[in-house]
Amino acid sequence: MSVALMLAAALAVAPGCDLEAPDGQAGCAREAVDQLPVNALQAVGTHNSYKLAIPPPEMALLRAMAPEQAQALDYAHAPLSVQLAAGARQLEIDVLNDPDPGRYARPLGLRMTQGAAAYDTAPLTGPGLKVLHVQDIDYRSSCPLFTGCLAEVAAWSKANPDHVPLLILLNLKEGQALPAPGAVTPAPFDAAAMETVDAEIRSVFAPEALITPDDVQGDHPTLRAAAAAGAWPSLGEARGKVMFALDAPRSQVDLYRGARRSLEGRVMFVNIEETEDAAGYITLNDPQAQAERIAAAVAAGLIVRTRADADTMEARTNDTARREAAFATGAHYISTDYMTPDVRFSGYQVDLPGGGAARLNPRWTKD
Repeated sequence: MSVALMLAAALAVAPGCDLEAPDGQAGCAREAVDQLPVNALQAVGTHNSYKLAIPPPEMALLRAMAPEQAQALDYAHAPLSVQLAAGARQLEIDVLNDPDPGRYARPLGLRMTQGAAAYDTAPLTGPGLKVLHVQDIDYRSSCPLFTGCLAEVAAWSKANPDHVPLLILLNLKEGQALPAPGAVTPAPFDAAAMETVDAEIRSVFAPEALITPDDVQGDHPTLRAAAAAGAWPSLGEARGKVMFALDAPRSQVDLYRGARRSLEGRVMFVNIEETEDAAGYITLNDPQAQAERIAAAVAAGLIVRTRADADTMEARTNDTARREAAFATGAHYISTDYMTPDVRFSGYQVDLPGGGAARLNPRWTKD
C-alpha cells in the first residue's frame, strides 16, 4: 500500500476506534480500519505471560536468601487464553533448551520445601523445549511445554479469527546455575536448538497463520528497507495471524540469523539495531529514558515493544508515569504485569485508553 493510501486510511479512522472490533460508526468503519497497516496499531500485552505465582513456602525461602529478587518476582498471570480473552495482544514466553529431557524436572525450590505446594513436573520430563522463568526458584508455568503454550494461543486464535495480529516475544534462557547445591545449569542454545525453536513454532502454526520476516520483506532488498517503505501487511490481511520476535542478546540473534542478509527463511523477527538490514522489530523497554528513540523507530517503520512497569515497582507505589509515557511514545505493544490490579499492592493496572483490544497508534499521523 502506498504511503498516501495509508495516510488516507488513518485519517478515516478515529483515535477512539477499536481496530479489532470496529463498530461501523463514523471514524470506525471496518473497511477503513482494514486498510491500515499493522504498524498503525497500539495494543497492550503481558510480560512473562506464562508465569504462575511462587507459592508462600518457596517465596519465604527466597525472601530469606534474596529479598530484592523475591520482591521483583512477586507477580503472576492467568493462563494465556484468559489473557487473550481479556485483550492482551502481545505475549512473552521464556524458553529453555532441554536436549536431555528432565533437566528441569526436579526444581530446587520444590525439593527444599518438600513439595509443600504441589506442582506437576511430569511435562518437564519429556522431550521438547520448556517454558519457565528461572530454573529451580521461579519454575511454575501455566504451560510448561513450549508447544503447549503455542497450541493454547493457536486454539484461541482459531476461535477468534478477527483478532489483530498477536506479537509473541521469545527469550531464550541460558546462564549459570543458582549458587546452591543441587541447582541446575540451563542448557545453551546452539545452532541445532535454534532450528528446534523454528520447527516447534511451525509444528503448531501453519504458514498462513504467521507473519514472517519474508512476508514483510517481499521483493525489497532487506527487511529494514521493507519496513521503511511501509511494507507491513494491512490489518485486513493480518487478522487472525501471529508474529514472533526473538528478544535476545546479540550473540543469540547472530546465531539465529546466521549468514543471512536479513532473516530469509526464518520464522521470527529479531531485536536488533534500527540501522541493520535485519531490522523490522525492536525492544525498547524504558519509555521514559528511550522516548525519542522509540518515536524514531516507530517513524522508521519498525514494530516496537516497551514496558509500562517492571519488577512490581509501579504496582507497589501506584505510579502511572511510566505507563503514560509508554502509551505516548507510540510503541505498538505495551507490556505489563498488571492487566488486572494486584490488590495486595494498589489499584495499578494497564489497559488500553478508550478500551478495546487495539487503537490507532497516537503517533501514526504525527511524523
